[in-house]
Amino acid sequence: MTSGPAAPGTPSSSAHGPAAGARASRPGPGPHRHPGDGWVDCACGTRHWGLNGAAGLLLARRTPDGAVDAVVLQHRALWSDQGGTWGVPGGALAPEESAALGALRESAEEAGIPGEAVRVLEEVVLDHGTWSYTTVLAEVLHPFEPAATDAESIEVRWVAADDVTDLPLLTAFGEAWPRLRARLESAPTRPTTPGESPCT
Repeated sequence: MTSGPAAPGTPSSSAHGPAAGARASRPGPGPHRHPGDGWVDCACGTRHWGLNGAAGLLLARRTPDGAVDAVVLQHRALWSDQGGTWGVPGGALAPEESAALGALRESAEEAGIPGEAVRVLEEVVLDHGTWSYTTVLAEVLHPFEPAATDAESIEVRWVAADDVTDLPLLTAFGEAWPRLRARLESAPTRPTTPGESPCT
């Protein structure tokens, strides 16, 4: 499910249960539904998507010297919140689902990202107490081309890291991007181990 904001915070593996003031509704014609779908009236005064919080995948492709060359971005469907802007694939977490698994699931559903092509590096959490959003930072293990695989995306593609700010970005992602890019650039990377789990 096309999700709300991504912003930096402190690494965490915690997840929030359904929040007070939560209410379910359908935001558009997306085909993937689960019990975590619904709006939360947050203590910050804003309505957020995801009764158990939400997560998105910021997947990086690196140059041979380890620099971040490009990231996968999603051109959000016009019917979605801030439709027509660009952000990371992601959405509401299912009950008892970790942020990393939720982000991998959502990115497979929306962007055709194969889980075996992804190595999770760290999680960056925006925590509002009653609701949280986790940006899962990751790097690609082997080449592939993402694609819009459901109605929640107009387009999904690799975007050169230096060109990200040329796009009309989801507001919160645009604010967070410089810090998220810095985290990706500084995250340790290592050679691929055959058969390793993508969530290592």
